[in-house]
Amino acid sequence: MSTLNDMIKKGRLVPHHAPRPRAIVDPIVWTSAAQALSEGHLILLGLWGEGNAVHMALLDELAGMIGVLSLEGLEGGGYPSVARLHPPALRPERALRDLTGLEPWDLPDNRSWLDHNRWDLRYPLGKRGVSFEETTPYTFLRTEGESLHQIPVGPVHAGIIEPGHFRFTANGETVVRLEERLGYTHKGIEALMAGADLIRGAQLAGRTSGDSTVAYSYAFSQAVEAALRLVVPPRAVWLRALMAELERLANHLGDIGAICNDAAFSLMLAHCGVLREHVLRAANTALGHRLMRDRIIPGGVTTDLNSDGAAGVRSLLAEIRRRFPALVELYDNTASLQDRTVGTGKLRIDLAREYGAGGYIGRASGRGFDARKVLRYPPYDSLVFDVPVLNDGDVNARVWIRIREVEQSLLLIEGILDGLPEGPVLDVISPVNESREGLALVEGFRGDVLVWLRLTPEGMIERCHLRDPSWFQWPLLEAAIEGNIVADFPLCNKSFNCSYSGHDL
Repeated sequence: MSTLNDMIKKGRLVPHHAPRPRAIVDPIVWTSAAQALSEGHLILLGLWGEGNAVHMALLDELAGMIGVLSLEGLEGGGYPSVARLHPPALRPERALRDLTGLEPWDLPDNRSWLDHNRWDLRYPLGKRGVSFEETTPYTFLRTEGESLHQIPVGPVHAGIIEPGHFRFTANGETVVRLEERLGYTHKGIEALMAGADLIRGAQLAGRTSGDSTVAYSYAFSQAVEAALRLVVPPRAVWLRALMAELERLANHLGDIGAICNDAAFSLMLAHCGVLREHVLRAANTALGHRLMRDRIIPGGVTTDLNSDGAAGVRSLLAEIRRRFPALVELYDNTASLQDRTVGTGKLRIDLAREYGAGGYIGRASGRGFDARKVLRYPPYDSLVFDVPVLNDGDVNARVWIRIREVEQSLLLIEGILDGLPEGPVLDVISPVNESREGLALVEGFRGDVLVWLRLTPEGMIERCHLRDPSWFQWPLLEAAIEGNIVADFPLCNKSFNCSYSGHDL
């Protein structure tokens, strides 16, 4: 069996790609990588395209290595499909074709994904062309059997949430199949990135998914800094981690309450909502914005933490520590709530591994990957924390992972405040007068966020790809809901809490 390092060596290394290698390979090596994915030897981190090239980011967990394989100069605009051997690549390849026009050979599903035939052009990241051609209506997959009926839900929903269509096939109340259709929030972010300067790029990255604005701007900035070999001031490094943990804390508290609300226990929603609001207010006081948007840019951060802000964050920690344990006990000791969450929406361990599921979804189903721990990027290499892992894979497990991560984030924030170094928070970026490429993987509250980019010699963005953890989590929701009742879908869906906007780009 060839390792990722072996595959990289068989290709031609691309200069100035940091900190992980990228190699241009032939179709034989590309296909061998797809085979290694299908056999579980590698994890797919991302798959994207541009012009006449496709790129695949891979993780070799045993070797602790991340690398990118590329096929360039594609003849006829086609390449060997990865999804033919590895199902998690299916939606990225369908989206890649919609955006670039590059055709995956032997793709198992030829339907479009992001393109709903409402754009004013086709292939915006490839050979752009205006298209007024009629396309066939989107056909959902058929399910054969007696006494089956379909239930269409969305894309417009009753709550104030993003749009997505869910097509249920049910036997009575039992879900036989769920099929999702997304793409309704496509924003063209990657097309907007092309030609943008680094500040505009950071702003766009931070708007990919609003609840993960810190994680995206963090990953984007790390990718730029890797490409330019830029060393960020230590104080800025620690302040970035502070923002990331505050974002994780706010989202986990909100999710715990919302999951309980979907199980008809609104009391938890009210109490957790209050705590989440206190996190947002503390962030606004300490860092100048409730969501900390536009606070992380290449070279450092745009705001510093003064003594009053630090005191406010410490007060927040004390308040959550005082009030949160009682909420955990309430959740654990409410029989009607446990009856809804325990055993519901179980995700198998092997599927979580196959799809490289990150965050609370993967960790609730036995996959303990956490970019903070595995990659140990600063300052997490200087901080002590645990990564909670459970094997039950149900809604209850996903709640408990969030609970434990809240506790760990409280410890991390305290450690960051105690260890925060003095000094500047932003460094000047100097032009390097040559094309550079960079890659970063940052742990957001949902899981690992990937950013890959290429900069022009003038320091502008030539191409940038942003990959949300939801790309590999949405399909798993379809698997987790099978065999459950239709009424439990909101509960399962909220326990996953995948991003529509981050997925739709």
